[in-house]
Amino acid sequence: MIQCVILEQETKKMALTTVNEVFEKMPQVFNASVAAGMDMVFQFHITGDQAGDWNVIIKDQNCQVNSGVHATPTVTLTLEGSDWLDMCNGKLNGVTAFMTGKLRAAGDIMAAQRIPSLFPL
Repeated sequence: MIQCVILEQETKKMALTTVNEVFEKMPQVFNASVAAGMDMVFQFHITGDQAGDWNVIIKDQNCQVNSGVHATPTVTLTLEGSDWLDMCNGKLNGVTAFMTGKLRAAGDIMAAQRIPSLFPL
């Protein structure tokens, strides 16, 4: 009985608590098989308490996460840090965030829809 409880706890996902933690974890969960043929750059502009800029480069089925602004992103996503954490933790749907103005996207919006399959957080 105790073993079942321990195994159950181990299989539950730990909630991501900081914006930086999300970007640190992205290369670890990157789904390279979904990235076949992709060559794109996601630029994230996070506002609020945990503000910052990060870019994620997907090329040759590899993923590179960098802090800062990329010169030529495929798509730029702008949102509040708490909303980004809610999206990553499954509490806020990306489409809902976009439709309610919590998420702003510029560039190839269709590319942004690939993020959940590329990074199953």
